[in-house]
This record gives sequence, structure tokens and C-alpha cells, in this order.
Amino acid sequence: MSAIIEAAMERAREPASVPDPVPGPVTVRLLRDDAQDRARWDAFVYTCPQASFFHRAGWQRVIEHAFGHRTWFHLAEQDGAIVGVLPLAQIKSRLFGHSLIALPFCVYGGVAAVSDAAQRELDAAALALAASLGAGHLEYRNYTPAHPGDPAWQGKELYVTFRKAIGADDEENMNAIPRKQRAMVRKGIKCGLTGEVDDDVERFFVAYSNSVHRLGTPVFSKKYFALLKQEFANDCEVRVIVKDGQLVAGVLSFFFRDEVLPYYGGGMPVARDVAGNDFMYWNLMQASAARGCRLFDFGRSKVGTGAFDFKKNWGFTAQPLPYEYHLVTATAIPDVNPLNPKYQLFIKLWQKLPLALANALGPHIVKDLG
Repeated sequence: MSAIIEAAMERAREPASVPDPVPGPVTVRLLRDDAQDRARWDAFVYTCPQASFFHRAGWQRVIEHAFGHRTWFHLAEQDGAIVGVLPLAQIKSRLFGHSLIALPFCVYGGVAAVSDAAQRELDAAALALAASLGAGHLEYRNYTPAHPGDPAWQGKELYVTFRKAIGADDEENMNAIPRKQRAMVRKGIKCGLTGEVDDDVERFFVAYSNSVHRLGTPVFSKKYFALLKQEFANDCEVRVIVKDGQLVAGVLSFFFRDEVLPYYGGGMPVARDVAGNDFMYWNLMQASAARGCRLFDFGRSKVGTGAFDFKKNWGFTAQPLPYEYHLVTATAIPDVNPLNPKYQLFIKLWQKLPLALANALGPHIVKDLG
């Protein structure tokens, strides 16, 4: 009997096992306009696998100050930690409709979360906001499907993205480019093209605005690009290509983790003769690889366009972007893109405008395109 008592006393002296704490509820609130809250937001974005450069807190200031749109940057918290974010902005236009988008002017977006509970709470907040605003639709610019099989969320096959791994060795990266495209890069090298990094957007804007005017596309304002450079600092690079001091092309790129994203670019008329655009992306690839980047994100393109073919020629594989649309007051998914036949006349007329006039009018139109 004493042995039984001694065993019981020994067990009593052992520390009691403490059950794991039950996780607290997920709560959603808006990002505060202070440095500490923004730093916490960006720290989460940098580590969340679902997040992209376009989930960064800086986009709130850029969109509000460059375009005047209202924004709601939602964050989900649990037990004092951020577990999800959803940046949203409203576009309300007589020409192009009323939408709530995550995130306009960005190719990726939607919810970035580390738990299903955070996803659900952020979805609920977005749907409630869209309904209260009377928006036509809520749009998520997902990189991966967020609501597969859910009939409440519709999609359309319009956009793809092009992403490819790059290495530290220039020769390996060059040899990975298909032969015909590689020849174009070498042409630019033989023509004596060089790349330069600018602290401002002046030369870049000249090349960019010339290029989009030839395409018949309204131009973004110079203020917008200056805000991007100001807000994202060293993670936003402005690179120009020159030949004997003459501007040939320019590209504005974003850096995120180990990725480089050439986002806005364009060339002067001379670029076609000297393979300026081809050299420009190679020059960026070289510099980015030296910086430690291991993924080159060529960005979004519409299927059936020249940009789609150009990126495919570099050996990149198209990956469909599963954008999702939740209709609120609208009865159909919007079709605001240059491939829509009803915009073809506008494009032709825009190409005939003097460049200075197109640059003055363009920002007033493009701000509502998103």
C-alpha cells in the first residue's frame, strides 16, 4: 500500500501539463496612418507567402495622392499579431463604372492571409463595404485562386503573368533566352547601348509617354511616377537606356524579396532600330541578378497582344491570373480593356493627338481605368 501512496505522491510532485491556449478571435480593422502600424503591416507582407509588392502599405498614399481615390486598407489581427491584409480602393466613374478593387493600378492583390479564418473575416469586411458603397462589383486581383468552385465569385480569362527564375551568372541567363530573342539582345549590345539609373523620373517619363502615345493609350501623370519613387525609395528603380547620350528607352521597376518586377516601360522611336527594349530588359536582368534577385517577373499581359508575344519570346511561360469578381449591383463582369471593340475608335483618335495634348488629357482618363 505504501508503494501505491509513494507513486501517487510522486505524480503529484510532477508539473501539471498546461493545455495549449485557445486562439482568440480574428478581428478586422483599418490600417492607421502612423509609422508603427505601417511598419507592422509591411513586416507581415514581407513574410506572408500570399503577399506581393502590391500589398505594401505605401500603395494607400500613392493611390490617394496620385488619383484622389478613397481607400480602405483592412488588416486582420489575432492575439495581437497581424494574420491577414486586404488593401481596397474605390473607383467611381461615369464612363467606366463603380468598383471596389484589391487593388487598382496593381497586377496582383486580393487577400493575403495566413489562416482561413482571416480570409473569411477580410472577405466579409470587403463585401460589407462594397454593399454599403453601392459598388457595381468587388474585384480581387489574385495570383492564386481564392474561392475555387464558389459560384458567388466569377472569373474571366483575360490576363496572364510571366515569371521566371534567374541565376547569378550572366552567361547562364543569356543562354536561357531563346535564340531569336537572344540575337535581339546582342544587337542592342553591338549598337553600344548602356543602362543608367536615375534618381528622378524625368527621362523615363519622356520614353514612357512617347511609347504609350504610339499605342493609343492614355498616359499616367508624371506625379504618379514621382510618388512611386518617393514612397518606395530603393525598392523602386528608374533605369534608362542611352546610346551616345541619346535617350532610347526607360523602365520603372519594383523590387520585392528576391524578385524584380519591371512594371512601366517604353521606348523612343529610335528604340526599334537599335533593339532598345530588348536590351533594356536584359540590362535590368543583369543588374537585378547582381543585386541578388532570383526571379524575374515580366508582369501582366492580355492574351493575344503584342506584349504577350514579346514576353513569350523570352522563354517565359504564361500563367493565367485567376482574378475574381463578386457582383454587387452590377449584372455582369466589367469589360474595361483596350481589346473591347468599343474602344478601338478611341484608340485610333488618341494616336492622332499631339503628344503634349495627350500628356495633358491622359491622366484625367487613366485615373478611372484602374
